Amino acid sequence: MTRIPILHPITRLIVGGAQENTMYTAALLDPTRYRIEVLSGPQTGPEGSLIEEVRARGVPLTILPTLLRQVSPLNDARALLALIRLMRRERYTIVHTHSSKAGILGRIAAKLAGVPIIIHTVHGWSFHEHMVPAVRWTYILLERCTARFTDALIVVAQPDIEKGLRAGIGKPEQYHLIRSAIPLDEFDPAGVDRDAARHALGLPLDAPVLGNVGRFSAQKNPLDWVRVAGKVARQLPDCHFLLVGDGPLRAEVEAALVAEGIAERTVLTGLRRDVPQLLATMDSFLLTSLWEGLPRVIPQAMAMRVPVVANRADGTAEAITHGETGFLCAPGNLDEAAAYCVQLLTQPDLRAAMGARGREFALQEFDVRQMVTQIDRLYQELLARKRPQH
Repeated sequence: MTRIPILHPITRLIVGGAQENTMYTAALLDPTRYRIEVLSGPQTGPEGSLIEEVRARGVPLTILPTLLRQVSPLNDARALLALIRLMRRERYTIVHTHSSKAGILGRIAAKLAGVPIIIHTVHGWSFHEHMVPAVRWTYILLERCTARFTDALIVVAQPDIEKGLRAGIGKPEQYHLIRSAIPLDEFDPAGVDRDAARHALGLPLDAPVLGNVGRFSAQKNPLDWVRVAGKVARQLPDCHFLLVGDGPLRAEVEAALVAEGIAERTVLTGLRRDVPQLLATMDSFLLTSLWEGLPRVIPQAMAMRVPVVANRADGTAEAITHGETGFLCAPGNLDEAAAYCVQLLTQPDLRAAMGARGREFALQEFDVRQMVTQIDRLYQELLARKRPQH
């Protein structure tokens, strides 16, 4: 049987939800049915790189030097031409794009190259309320234009369908909800020695621990995280804090920890890939993102029975049932977030109940095998509809 050639362009392979989603999709789709390749720009950054992990999973990977995150008319034109040449040469049946820059350039290139099927996954829209209006509208117009020749728009959370349609992007029948999932067999609390994990980090075995895993970037809003942690610390003098990750705001985070008086009680791990072990050390997880698609770290924490306190931002409100599997707060309401954290950290029975319900929800909704099956089904539907011939 001739395998169907598919290209997954993505702007950069940093350690992040969109990138892991792309990696698992490429690695787990049936290799006897599909010939999957990934294309990425060269940039990584302080968030860490998935380039070697993608290659280690046996996924063919092309690095396109001119595909950069920053807007650059010359580089963008060169990247577009290179993408068109590649797509014409390799005669891909499907181009499935990810992230904003690769999503725009990749879909334009696919259209110009005559690719039969064009798909884009919205890992959270490229535009949001915290942008300068002119920039926001530029992104909306680009998304509107490329949606006209996109066969399917995959979203990871229901609010992104509503947000896209409100912005005039595409038609309802183009949208398909496929949650960004995780390898649940890796996120099993029974497989982690919590005391050993805490000991390795220098965390007290019996102290409450509030944690986070994520990039130190404006979107993830780590400075508000530190401010909430400071409020928690003043109510719970024995509480410790764990921040996993890195990013452009690292220096500001370190300064804020000192200003809040909790630097000595906070462990900064830097970049780590042993996320299940790190989550197992936490009693509660706090997420202060200002905008999101559906952050995969929420089901990761839930799978490890760690209840989550999060800003009510886009897909987070879909992932958490308020009062059942975690708590949702208004963005910027630091007192509310701190109060929920204290409630969880001081009530072990509540933590256990929410943790159990959260794990059950994660097992039902966020299995990576289910995600790949849904993507495979969508590919087959589109192939049956178009029946491209090469």
